[in-house]
Amino acid sequence: MAAGLSPSALVSRWLLPAVWVTLPFTAGPSFAASLDGRSAAFRDVASIGLWALWAATLGAMLIPRTVTLTAVRLAVPGALVASVWAVAATPSPSARDAVGLACTALATIVVLAPMTGELFVNGSAYGLERRLPLRAPAVLLMGPIPLAGVVTVAGVAAGPLLLAAHAWVAGVVALVVGWPAAWYAARSLHVLARRWLVFTPAGLVLHDQLAVVEAVLVLRRHLDTIGPALAGTDARDLTVGAAGLALQVTMTEPLGISPTPPRRSPRDRPAVTSEDVDAFLFTPTRPGRVLAGAAARDLPVG
Repeated sequence: MAAGLSPSALVSRWLLPAVWVTLPFTAGPSFAASLDGRSAAFRDVASIGLWALWAATLGAMLIPRTVTLTAVRLAVPGALVASVWAVAATPSPSARDAVGLACTALATIVVLAPMTGELFVNGSAYGLERRLPLRAPAVLLMGPIPLAGVVTVAGVAAGPLLLAAHAWVAGVVALVVGWPAAWYAARSLHVLARRWLVFTPAGLVLHDQLAVVEAVLVLRRHLDTIGPALAGTDARDLTVGAAGLALQVTMTEPLGISPTPPRRSPRDRPAVTSEDVDAFLFTPTRPGRVLAGAAARDLPVG
């Protein structure tokens, strides 16, 4: 077992690239069939784009980092959408097309799994840090996050494909508008990949720019308990509306935090205020892992 990794860690490390590497053989024929009848220029641009996407995404999977997490979570669901289109555009879909679609769907399920997020964000961790990702706000999952993904993928692909189809005006407009929009949308999504609770030798840190302007450090000696939040708790809510089991960190003395103020527009710069709290809530993607990690570090779990 490599480097003492557990079976679950090995699965989370290698399952995604193992599934992805099969796609030229499983989903590739569907793409080839769907491009039959298109112009040579369109086929060439689409084929080059698909191969470039596959190779770049495979490389990102082999280098788990926070930034590559955002990349693979954009590319793999985008490939699933493209695979669905390819199968739908194929005149006579076969069992082979179904296998390709199933492999792309499996890759999408794995890339969005909490264990994958934990693996990638810890690839960027420092020293003895252990990062535990946080859940995305529920309101963003219901529309803005999928929309940002569509804007990113479509913004990158639309211009070259329209130009290859000799739609010159639309292609130029798509390049001028689509690429900056894709960059902005990808940057916005990357903020979500940089949210986590960190265990350090000194204690624990909540790193979440959606909830607090500056990371919240709770020193080991000031930590009273960490555990599931009880109904009716008056702890400061830093979950930013994420669904799932919230955990509560309770301190032995008040701690100053600076909650992120709401913004009414991208140009709005509301004033930052500070407040003292003796407990706060957060929502990790894997609460059990957080509590097990706390117990392993002899932090008070309750």
